[in-house]
Amino acid sequence: MPTTRACWLNSRAKRPRRFAFCFALVWLVLFALVACTKANPGFVLQSISGLMPRLTFHLTDPDGRSVDASDYRGGPVLLYFGYTRCPDACPTTLSNLAAALRKVGTPAFRVHVLFVTVDPARDSAPVLRQYLSAFGSWFVGLRGDEDELTALTKRYRVVYRREPVDKAGEYAVDHSSTVFIFDGDGKPRLLAGASDTPDAIAQDLRRLLQIG
Repeated sequence: MPTTRACWLNSRAKRPRRFAFCFALVWLVLFALVACTKANPGFVLQSISGLMPRLTFHLTDPDGRSVDASDYRGGPVLLYFGYTRCPDACPTTLSNLAAALRKVGTPAFRVHVLFVTVDPARDSAPVLRQYLSAFGSWFVGLRGDEDELTALTKRYRVVYRREPVDKAGEYAVDHSSTVFIFDGDGKPRLLAGASDTPDAIAQDLRRLLQIG
């Protein structure tokens, strides 16, 4: 797996103070809202029902087709923003999601994990396909142009920033590392973070699959 400088989890000291402040402020507001929301009965993860908009986007899939949220209706959708050269946060998160889906078992065939790259310049369709193949058939890599990516990240209050290019021509991308979970109708339901275990995620996915 290609590696660069550490992504946002390991590069806080390197990012400009203004970006760090904006990053912290956005997530402080979001988690304050989450904390004030009554948890969904029977769920383990944090509820975002009523806090985030429905799943809506226009992007490009690995086959070069234009897709939108309606193409992934009928089962839970997990939305995650990252990039293939991220050395730790992304592979750790995707591995945890893959472990959770294996625990769900056969019903997990209805689940889609949408990995939206915040580095479309380097994450071509073939690169995304090869990278995500290591995690399982649930994972779909999506790309967008700058306008599409900006619109989607703003919609879900996701922060990302490309670091300056180094002498080797490489750069890291600071980014949020949270998984948004939507139900089969595209309604926002849950938020999964780094501290949530595969067991907890699997438990809530089973319940979403039962609800429909």
